[in-house]
Amino acid sequence: MAVLHQESVLAMIKEFRRNWHTLCASERTTLCGADAMLLVLQLSMAENNKQRSGEFTVSLSEVLLTWKHLLHEKLNLPVENMEAIDHYEDIRRTYDNFLKSSNMLDLIDVYKKCSVLTSNCENNANISASQLRDFLSGRQSAVDDETDLCVPPSPVSEHWSQDNEKVKFLAKKIIYSYLNLLVNSKDDLALAHILNVPDRGLGREAFTDLKHAAQEKQMSIFLVATSFVRTIQLGGKGYAPSPSDPLRTHIKGLSNFINFIDKLDEILGEISNPSIAGGRILSVIKMQLIKGQDSRDPFYKAVEEVAQDLDLRIKNIINSQEGDEAVSTTDISPARPKSYAINHGTAYCGRDTVKILLVLLDEEAASAPTKNKAELLYDDENTIHHNGNSILTLFRRCKFICWKTNNWNKFWKCSSGQK
Repeated sequence: MAVLHQESVLAMIKEFRRNWHTLCASERTTLCGADAMLLVLQLSMAENNKQRSGEFTVSLSEVLLTWKHLLHEKLNLPVENMEAIDHYEDIRRTYDNFLKSSNMLDLIDVYKKCSVLTSNCENNANISASQLRDFLSGRQSAVDDETDLCVPPSPVSEHWSQDNEKVKFLAKKIIYSYLNLLVNSKDDLALAHILNVPDRGLGREAFTDLKHAAQEKQMSIFLVATSFVRTIQLGGKGYAPSPSDPLRTHIKGLSNFINFIDKLDEILGEISNPSIAGGRILSVIKMQLIKGQDSRDPFYKAVEEVAQDLDLRIKNIINSQEGDEAVSTTDISPARPKSYAINHGTAYCGRDTVKILLVLLDEEAASAPTKNKAELLYDDENTIHHNGNSILTLFRRCKFICWKTNNWNKFWKCSSGQK
């Protein structure tokens, strides 16, 4: 069954992008869809529990209860009949800080920003607060899809189908995370998904060390990693990290990761045609993910399928935009030479391709919420394929390190994602 108001949500996002220059500071601000909103809320609640009880954890029932409260409170819908949420203001503050430091807006932020535009804009967006709540909650329309009338599959075929859907979901999440980080290098959530995908030897310890360094220097995780690798590459032996630097043990993996992102960023700067550049970026990501994999492996097939689908969608977006007036992008500089194609907050290149990728990412942000919340929030992301950890597991390790410093100011910054 279709999720209610999905088309209206996408129309609202398009209205936001048309007026981005009056609604946010940067065109590269990315949007946080329903699933990402829930992940950020989970991290915010776990951090609050850590501060109060010493355990960076939170139950699924607590997350879902607070999720319902957040949707109503943030949309200014009635909450008087809902169960009270302990320390909600602290949770909400941490949630907002995480989004701000990651240069992200959630869909409720987008709705609120569109609401301050002219009445003509509001009519174009054509969605109410209650309708947006229904969408984010995953409420479905009453009209069944015709396929629902078919004979139910056998247990074996149903299990096979579920496994394949899970692998495809994983491949899609990874590829989208690479695209998110390419567009918005401050997105720590996207970086956490792909830092060790494929396996670069950058597991929980590496993420913890990077996060720790990021809060010390008040920088994004990606910029910390970039600065560390660039200093070694350009400075030579005289700029080698000190023996006490925790990042020293991760030089190989971090160099591999940053060099790969550089390769993607160079494509942005060197290829002016968005269709060709988008296809090349997807191809490079695909080859990185399936390198050394068996072609019969479900993950191999899923990556190929997702990359092909996204390439087609990029071409469709470009075709649909032909003849339209170009959207103003006054704060984005022209493409830069290859030697300066470093993806961080001050280097913008390949603006036409970035704009197309933003449309693709916006469409993903308008995707229906995942039905299985437990799998989204607590699953270890199918470690068979890339030796990953769940987002909660990665950030839990970081909180533990900060807790042991007994420095509450540092702890709060690290926990909340503040840079």
